[in-house]
Amino acid sequence: MLRLRLASAFALATVALCATSAHADPGMFTFNNFPSAKVGEKYGFTPSQSWLDRVRLAAVKVGNGCSGGFVSQEGLVITNHHCARSCVEHLSTKEKDLMATGFVAADRAAEKKCPQLEVTQLIEMTDVTDKIAKAVEGKTGAELAAAQRAAQAALEKECSTAADIKCNVVTLYQGGRYELQKNKRYADVRLVLAPEAAIAFFGGDPDNYEFPRYDVDMTLLRAYENDKPAATAIYFPLAKTGPAEDELTFAVGTPGVTQRGLTLAQLELQRDVLLPQLVAHLAEKRGILREYARRGAEPQRTAEQVLFGVENLLKRASGQYRTLIRTTLLEEKRKDEAQFRSKADDEAAKAALDQVADVVRKQESLHRRFAILEGVQGITGFEGELFSYARKLVRAAEERPKPNAERLAEYSDTGFVATERQILDTIPIARELEVERLAWSLSKIREWLSPDDPVVRALFGKEQPEEVAKKLVTGTKLADPAVRAALLKGGKAAIDASNDPMIRFVVLADPYSRAARKEYDSNVTAPLRRLHAQIATARFKLEGTSVPPDATGTLRLSYGAVKGWMEDGKQVPAFTNIKGLYERATGNEPFKLPAGWLAAKNALDPNAHMNVAIALDTVGGSSGSPIINKQAQLVALNFDGNKYGTGGTFGNIEALNRSVGVDAAALRAAIGTVYKAPHILREMDAPQPGG
Repeated sequence: MLRLRLASAFALATVALCATSAHADPGMFTFNNFPSAKVGEKYGFTPSQSWLDRVRLAAVKVGNGCSGGFVSQEGLVITNHHCARSCVEHLSTKEKDLMATGFVAADRAAEKKCPQLEVTQLIEMTDVTDKIAKAVEGKTGAELAAAQRAAQAALEKECSTAADIKCNVVTLYQGGRYELQKNKRYADVRLVLAPEAAIAFFGGDPDNYEFPRYDVDMTLLRAYENDKPAATAIYFPLAKTGPAEDELTFAVGTPGVTQRGLTLAQLELQRDVLLPQLVAHLAEKRGILREYARRGAEPQRTAEQVLFGVENLLKRASGQYRTLIRTTLLEEKRKDEAQFRSKADDEAAKAALDQVADVVRKQESLHRRFAILEGVQGITGFEGELFSYARKLVRAAEERPKPNAERLAEYSDTGFVATERQILDTIPIARELEVERLAWSLSKIREWLSPDDPVVRALFGKEQPEEVAKKLVTGTKLADPAVRAALLKGGKAAIDASNDPMIRFVVLADPYSRAARKEYDSNVTAPLRRLHAQIATARFKLEGTSVPPDATGTLRLSYGAVKGWMEDGKQVPAFTNIKGLYERATGNEPFKLPAGWLAAKNALDPNAHMNVAIALDTVGGSSGSPIINKQAQLVALNFDGNKYGTGGTFGNIEALNRSVGVDAAALRAAIGTVYKAPHILREMDAPQPGG
């Protein structure tokens, strides 16, 4: 249970979440607007531009939602085990479950290629705010959304000059700024070392978002180019020891979406409608998956990854909801907006605050249909890999023939690179689990929209959701990558000619989903971006960009010191040690240690640090973020936060929020002693080129 006592926290560290009020340190800053001088004043170290550039180039994004970093000059990447979990599970079989046994590649030839996983490196950033503003000038509604989409697609296509270059226009300050980010893609990623899930997620869901922790949530991957290890001269050397108490550290990673720039009206919608809806949906989904997993060893194995993700989302969403109902955050937002109205001289920007409230009322009426038909934040009426394949194929056939500027973002020339990889992946499909997931989610469509809704009548006729799901999953051939490849290559003609039941089902359902998406984009997304841009422009005039923009899943840098926190009048220490790991082990799940860790007990230093708590501002998506010192050495690997950090979406409370990382001492002990891979440590310890 999340025991959030955040009201008292605000007496210690008031958090106002818009640009006219002071965010609590440290913040998640872009690399072209990092407060080096402020860091220097507080900690005596002023990051130079060359230091920032090296840190940026050593960091990577892992997949679509995690962070990582290069840790050798031969493409070695460190990230969390849970960030590479899909790779480990996809490489597992019923006979050889790598989640249970772990994996260590003895040499390069033994490294296993991860299906559906890539890493990207941010190599260039360009401000394109004026270009986007010019493209949408004078437009509203659907016309505005289309114009913005077209402008972004054109900029991304012009930037993407090679197959290994991926460009994205990133929205900052809710539309106040736009940045074109150029990334280098590494599409060939291979598994080098993965601990057992039992030590990577030691303590399981009960310990998630808690502290003390005793996890080695780490995996090593390798990026390849042209079938050879990538040459990565800039990387994070692994420190000989972890960080010290009160030491300055930095977290570099790709934190997911934060919502600190939302208006009061938007936060009230989150509190009253969106988060309660999400929590209830995820709780029910967790129950369905848990019951399925109890059917036997194989159902448990195949459901683990999906269940892990759902439980993590549920705990985070629950914490966000509690933050909004148990803190003074909304009252601080109310005061902030009143202050903005009194100081700003832009009447249009002030009026925009009221207009946002009008859009929010429209959002409330549209969100339910949009979420269940199109998929939002863990809510979808179409669960499962097989439906996902079918939707991507059907939409690719529709979208790819269109001019690039008119396509949905994920089918543009740049966006389709990732979509195509997902379509053609080789992951195994557990059909029984697919039936279970799809049947339940289809039942939610009927529940949310009513039996009389046209889409419900069209999809089900007189059948039950369970009957429809079983027929679709047992009848489709989309589990075969070759079938999907043929349909993708054949385009619309192949889709129209296909009698695959899942394809035909998506062809029937997709017009309803597209209509919901279009209505939501035109009436909610586009106008909110326009209004927030007006508000942001007025705020910039008051105090510039001294407050970092909301996180967007793109590269950021935060800073903070190693320290515990006060709770119930007691000091929570910043460190746990290896001795505590063995004391916490019970021999039963989720506190059961793998055999290798039991065997290595006497060879490990019991006083060596295991996990560390640091006052860094991180949220979901920061998983796998390298935590570095001022020498840009890896001193820890971020994998979680404490319970107070679950509300980080809406604001940082420096007095209580803590990021939790695997200490460098534990990383060295695991790699060198437990997994007996000194060759990997030698690679990580090799001198960097040029010193």
